[in-house]
Amino acid sequence: MNDLIIDRIQQNPKFAELVQKKSSLSWLLSSVMLVIYYGFILVIAFSPKTLGIPLSAGSVTTIGIPIGILVILSAFVLTGIYVRRATEFDQLTREIIEEAKQ
Repeated sequence: MNDLIIDRIQQNPKFAELVQKKSSLSWLLSSVMLVIYYGFILVIAFSPKTLGIPLSAGSVTTIGIPIGILVILSAFVLTGIYVRRATEFDQLTREIIEEAKQ
């Protein structure tokens, strides 16, 4: 791309909107994942007996197993949320590029 097109893209209000939307979503999803992961780690560190509680009487499986699985699944869910929103970002990117080429 030449400098003129780059300048047009950077001056486009839709570009500022795209940057703001992507940044805020990225920070939000990253923060949610960090809270989930570090919350789990903090429980392991400071209250390991909590995760060692059996699911039912005589059960070998503890409450920590499904919670650990939920931590892993939350990463997939948050990734899915980002992918779903990325289609909106892709459309906005296409519009910005088309406007810059005119």
